[in-house]
This record gives sequence, structure tokens and C-alpha cells, in this order.
Amino acid sequence: MKIRSIILASTAVFALSSAANAATELYLINCGADNEPQAPVQQTHIDEWVKANPDYTVRVEFLPWEQCQEKTLTLAAAGTPPAAAYMGSRVLKQLSAADQILPITLTEDELKTYEPSVISTVQFDGQVWGLPRAFSTKALYWNKDLFKEAGLDMPNGPTTFDEMLTAAKAIKEKTKAAGFGMPAADMDNTFHEFLNFLYSNGGQVVDADGKVAFDSKNNVETLKFYQELAKYSQEGPVAYDRGKIEPLFKEGQVAMYTSGAWGRGKAEGVNFGVALIPAGPSGKHSTLLITDSLVVFKGTKVEEATQNLIKFLTAPERQSAFDEAGGWTPIRAGAGADALVAKDPNWKPFIDAVPTGGPEPLMQDYIAMQDAAIEGIQALISDEETPEEAAKSINDGLSALN
Repeated sequence: MKIRSIILASTAVFALSSAANAATELYLINCGADNEPQAPVQQTHIDEWVKANPDYTVRVEFLPWEQCQEKTLTLAAAGTPPAAAYMGSRVLKQLSAADQILPITLTEDELKTYEPSVISTVQFDGQVWGLPRAFSTKALYWNKDLFKEAGLDMPNGPTTFDEMLTAAKAIKEKTKAAGFGMPAADMDNTFHEFLNFLYSNGGQVVDADGKVAFDSKNNVETLKFYQELAKYSQEGPVAYDRGKIEPLFKEGQVAMYTSGAWGRGKAEGVNFGVALIPAGPSGKHSTLLITDSLVVFKGTKVEEATQNLIKFLTAPERQSAFDEAGGWTPIRAGAGADALVAKDPNWKPFIDAVPTGGPEPLMQDYIAMQDAAIEGIQALISDEETPEEAAKSINDGLSALN
């Protein structure tokens, strides 16, 4: 097959000349369901690409999250990978270390379309290993009526760690609600929750050289804050993940919790505000940046066409339509983000925190890293360890994995 490039909507796409009658199939595994609102948007864009490249077909298999990554990893390990997969960016380092995926070639202009903090979720060893496809940030939801009942004068919600502790304590003491909804179950959002505050205090899990740096001054400060915050949270945080806290907020049983932009719809009937994650004494407002990305697998003999397809799908205009349909934080700043804020000002904190946000730490064994961190967080909020001890135990656990 000979491939020539043509230009369509400012994105290079392939047109194919071939003596063969049968089209070549590109097989994509998509984590999620085919009835999600963004699925038809993606299919429309795939159809556009296939129309420009009639010697290719694209088959998308949708699988539940608990199955899709396992199947993808199994196929890759067996030497029969899909052409591409849509999956959590947290697994990219594992796939790269196993030499199963290809880095994505981006021009300087293409790279500049992304906020550096966003592209950092898929970037390591000096290369980009996937293209961000779905993106979420977090913000602090707060119940205005409970703040008023507690006599708090914070018209924009708490802005610092100290203000958040003051508010949580007052609400716990002066109302029937808990000050904060803290997820601390054996679930990924326990680690995610802590990272929102860690990044807002200038902390990090691994440094620029990839070395574990969890026992830093900033991290110990954040652990001290978190241990204190647990005193004013709902009873038994280790029994709660974020999904169990959402109804508590809606019912007025907790006055604050963090969530993504989707939380706006789940707080219907609550007089709520949305604010940036409060800043710590050694940091500024931040958030955990979570992306799912499209990755290209090695050994399929269609790598070049597949890379071109995923660059086509994630080009600014098409990605913006995909973001809007899915209800996610826009991957790229610009007109799309401005339109969201104009329609609903509560979008603003989710977008404003992007430049200072931090990624899910990229380590080869992400699950083991997450488990080690959760164990330390649970020991901290149960007062089994001091902040200094928790910082050291988490640092030792992660260093053994790195």
C-alpha cells in the first residue's frame, strides 16, 4: 500500500491507493459504553476519516472499564494488540516500559495547542505517549445555607487551608452536618482526593527526575492539614468513596466536598457554590488533572494510519465537540471553555485551575503505588500515624516500587 497525505480541516489525513479490493481494518478498544453521549460524536468523526481514507475501515469495540483495560493489556502481552485503545493515562508508563505502545509524533504547533499541565498527563522520558481524550478537574462544592447557619462570612467559600478548617470546624460544632465529606475507602478516589490538596500546597509525588519525593516539607504540611480536616468530616471516612458522599452533600449532611464538573447536576436542590481547591500555606490553588487518552500499539502494521486517525479525532474542533458531548472539562482552553463559563459560571473553577494542576503520578505499577498511598492516608486519618510517619511510610512504599 502507498499512502499519500491530504489536508482536511487543518489536519493531515490519509488517502490510500491500493490494488487490493479489501479495506484494511483498524481495531480500536474503547473503555466505556456505546450509549454514552459522546459516542455518536466520535463515530461521526470516524466516518469522516474513513470517507477520506476509503481503503480503511474502523471497528470500535466498547467495553466496561473493569474489562477493557484488562483485555487491552492481555492482547498486547500476547502480541495481538488492537491498533489503538482509549484508556486511563495512568497505565501509559507500564505500556511504554513493556515496549507495547508508540510515542506520538507532534509538531511544535500541535504541541502548543495543549496546556503544558494537560500534556504532562501523557508525557514522560521526553515524549508524548498518548493523546488526551477525556479530561476532568476538581473543585470544592460548598453548601451556602450551612455556611450561613454556622455564622461563617465566606461569600466565595474557603480559599485557604486555614479557612477550610475554620469552616469545617464551625459547621461540625454549630449545625447537624459534617464539615467535609472525605473519601477514604480502598478506592482510587481516596488517593485522588488527597492529591487535590497536595498539589494545592506545592507538593509532589515524584520530582522532575522521576524520584519519589513524598517526604517533603510541603507534603508533611498537607498531611497535617488532612489529619485535622478528618476530625470535622463524616464519621468513618474509610467506609466512603466519593460516590457515597454525593448524596450526603445533596441531603445537607456534609457542607463541603470535592468533585468534578458533573457534580453540578447531582447537587440539584442545594444552594451551593463552587470554588477552587483551597490553597495551602506553601502553594496556590491547584487540582488533580486526570486524562484518559488514545494510545497507538506496536506490531499491528497499521501504526502510521492509526496515529493519523487519533490525531484527526483529537484535533481542536473535533475534540471540543467530544468534550461538550461528554460534559468534561475542555482539554484545550479557548472559545469552547469561554462559552461554558458564559452559560454557567460554576464552570470557572474547573477551568481556571488547569494551568497549575498536576497529573496522576506516572509509575510503572500504578495500582501498587496507589495502594501504598491509600494505606498511608488511612493510617493518618485514623491517627495511627503522625503526618511525619505517614510521609515516610508512603515515601518508603513508593520508593520500593519505583
